[in-house]
Amino acid sequence: MATIESLTKRLESYLPEEQIALVRKAYYFARDAHEGQFRKDGDPYITHPLAVAGILTDMHMDGQSLAAALLHDVLEDCGVSKEKLVEEFGQDVADLVDGVSKITTIELPTRAEQQAENLRKMILAMTRDIRVILVKLADRLHNMRTLHSLPPAKRRRIAQETLDIFGPIANRLGMNNIRVEYEDLAFAAMYPMRAQRIGRAVKAVRGNRREVVTKLKDTMEQLLRNEGINARIMGREKHLYSIYCKMREQKKSFDEIMDFYGFRVIVDKVDTCYRVLGILHNYFKPIPGRFKDYIAIPKANGYQSLHTTLKSHAGVPVEVQIRTEDMENMANNGIAAHWLYKSDDKERTTGPQARARQWMKGLLDIQKQVGNSVEFIENVKIDLFPDEVYIFTPKGDIMELPAGATPVDFAYAVHTSVGNACVAARIDHRMSPLSTPLKSGQTVEVITAPGGVPSPAWLNFVVTSKARTYIRNFLKTQRKGESVALGQRLLEQALAEYNVAVHDLPLERVVAELAASGYTHLDDLLEDIGMGNRAAPLVARQLAAVDDLGAFHATDKPLAIRGTEGMVVTYAKCCYPLPGDEIIGHLSAGRGLVVHRHTCRNVENELRDNPERCLPLRWEKKVQGDFPVELRVELSNRRGALATLATIVAENDSNIDAINLIEKDPQMGVVSILISVHDRVHLARIIKRLRLVPGVGKISRGKS
Repeated sequence: MATIESLTKRLESYLPEEQIALVRKAYYFARDAHEGQFRKDGDPYITHPLAVAGILTDMHMDGQSLAAALLHDVLEDCGVSKEKLVEEFGQDVADLVDGVSKITTIELPTRAEQQAENLRKMILAMTRDIRVILVKLADRLHNMRTLHSLPPAKRRRIAQETLDIFGPIANRLGMNNIRVEYEDLAFAAMYPMRAQRIGRAVKAVRGNRREVVTKLKDTMEQLLRNEGINARIMGREKHLYSIYCKMREQKKSFDEIMDFYGFRVIVDKVDTCYRVLGILHNYFKPIPGRFKDYIAIPKANGYQSLHTTLKSHAGVPVEVQIRTEDMENMANNGIAAHWLYKSDDKERTTGPQARARQWMKGLLDIQKQVGNSVEFIENVKIDLFPDEVYIFTPKGDIMELPAGATPVDFAYAVHTSVGNACVAARIDHRMSPLSTPLKSGQTVEVITAPGGVPSPAWLNFVVTSKARTYIRNFLKTQRKGESVALGQRLLEQALAEYNVAVHDLPLERVVAELAASGYTHLDDLLEDIGMGNRAAPLVARQLAAVDDLGAFHATDKPLAIRGTEGMVVTYAKCCYPLPGDEIIGHLSAGRGLVVHRHTCRNVENELRDNPERCLPLRWEKKVQGDFPVELRVELSNRRGALATLATIVAENDSNIDAINLIEKDPQMGVVSILISVHDRVHLARIIKRLRLVPGVGKISRGKS
């Protein structure tokens, strides 16, 4: 068991005396604060913060970080105030401890919300001082090492949280050693039987493979010696959780996963890395498409290495990673190897620190846009992608994006305004759909337009949290504006029954009604009316001060539909109303105004059951936009018949959005096609042209 004396002895190798004194002071303060407290395994509680400080000592962290590690539980477990910590240890140490501490003063309805709020607090504290997350990662690592003393359900919950959040954060910061240990410990906690079986299988295979590994290693060492290159060559094994994930995701057996032999070649400088690559490629045959240069283009977390896969003379695939000593240190310890408080100015602006700060700046941008902790944590999870693609801008700059990213993700990565105004994209100088997944090495050019706005459909394919957050935020803002505008029109129409306009209402009455209904602004009330959550006639009666005995009738004057109302006016898919049809509206809670044809059976039910939520509508003389409509076409079973239909629809300024075969027999079938038209006249012109096609029988418009 570690003691303060053994910790101090280790610190003497790299810390000055005044920092060691701070660490000792923090230890005695924490020991006294935790007096009488024990961990689940029966050890005195102080053993935990001491172990956390020991993990950080392995990273050669500074005295303030180690003091915070020793004190990290005194705020939430011992009733010590932050002011007391400031007085004893200074503001920086107190801020670090506060950043790691959970929120205990706020009671939230669910455990998920409480957990999300704690994670949000920690992540936002991390954006102010990166040492917060290093202390938290060390804290979580020791908790994972001692997980066996907890009940099974709690073990699984903590293990799942580690896989979802802390493992990806460690990976994002390049701390591979911690990530691997997290994953293997979580795997053993969640699936103990599977972990034991794979562990036994790995040990068995290791013995069988020893001869092949030794022979390959000796061959590579001899090749490099012949060229005068000094290098360390190590065998590289997959860890248990990565083996399990590959077996599960790739549907492969254990033997197939372990069919590769992995080696790591460590040399003195970058030039030597490329020399080693050439020597190995000259002796072994490289497998095409398996070479990656992460030295020229580092990963987002600062990882650098050359990766290649070779075919040995025995036909065995050999994976080789080639890197320098500094790169090896960075690959294992990440940002802790070059952290902000001990790196030079150049490192801060170009190295891992700059990448970490850029990522954390993105987290702050997300925080400003989202509404609650759960949504924030979901967006952070999306952002913690393990793989990247490297995309070139038209000017030749390189941008890192997560695997599966699309031109829309790229546009938002360039700038929010570029993403919001994006209308099209060129990939390698060819026009491509905005939903196209990007591949490393492609050049992407975003085409913008002054009137371009985000589409709700983009949420179906974007993968970056920044794109998703800004699209949602834009749509929320747009929907709110459209809801307020529609709500005002509905309220004005309802107030017209009493010969009153909104701006003529006495201010005191409006304020009193808003207060009574729990609104702070008139726009909030109008938004609820527009969204269908409040009935305009009832609100109008209250605002016009009509008592219960006063005559009240919903207005018979129809509301005009222009086609430009946006997302708060939708057109029912049960009957597909078109300009020229007689229409009626239904106020649906949360959806706004839904437009139906007058003969639609669904709206007839609403008129009977909820007449106060229905209102007469009419079309404006000049309606803008395209409207979907379903046609059912009897069609003889002839080659090319559907292609002919599609051609005629396109020639008549329309488009087929969907097609479905309803009935089929050897001679005649019935197909349903969903097309876009301007109005009933446009539809009639298309139907007239379709009737001239040989083999077309009855054409009818779809009914609810």
